[in-house]
Amino acid sequence: MHLTNKTELEVLQEIGERLRAYRLQMNLAQADLATRAGVNRTTIRDIEAGKDSQLSTLVKLLRALGRLEDLDAFMPRPSVSPIQLMKLQGKPRQRARKRADG
Repeated sequence: MHLTNKTELEVLQEIGERLRAYRLQMNLAQADLATRAGVNRTTIRDIEAGKDSQLSTLVKLLRALGRLEDLDAFMPRPSVSPIQLMKLQGKPRQRARKRADG
């Protein structure tokens, strides 16, 4: 599924649907997942319905579902090419520069 052209609400709904599918795959009731994650059952219900939530809640749910390692697939650490490393003289970049065009 391509999420690029989706609205924020549609992306939240997709995340909620996927979390619900993982929960059901593990045969967990919303209340059971809420207990494991340390959140309210209504929080689970709201997230599965695509409502906005805190990022820390997502981390708690992924941990409770045993899917926290999926963050690496979701957003892998950026790698630094050897050429960039040489230009930076071995120091990782700390700031972005203002572009000349904007």
